[in-house]
Amino acid sequence: MADSGTLAATDDNFDQEVLQAELPVLVDFWAEWCGPCKMVGPLVDSLAEEYEGKLKVMKLDVDANPGVAQKFAIRSIPTLMIFKGGELADTAVGVRPKPALQQFVEAHI
Repeated sequence: MADSGTLAATDDNFDQEVLQAELPVLVDFWAEWCGPCKMVGPLVDSLAEEYEGKLKVMKLDVDANPGVAQKFAIRSIPTLMIFKGGELADTAVGVRPKPALQQFVEAHI
């Protein structure tokens, strides 16, 4: 599901790709069976293009990568988290319209 400007985050690469990233990182926690996740996915893809160079965008399949999902206590999806300097900066749970997602991102870049 990682396409356009998004990258796939995994249990194996999360620390390197997200926590050690120089740019702020938006992580979309999703699953294949999740209908609302499929609504948010294209919005996340468009944010990746819109904020290219200012924001790194990753998608993490919670079923395939339970370690990270458990570490950050992901209980409902979609959950979007922004990480800055290796720290969790903000969290948004559920489907949001694109303008709300833009505000969410812009507060951290």
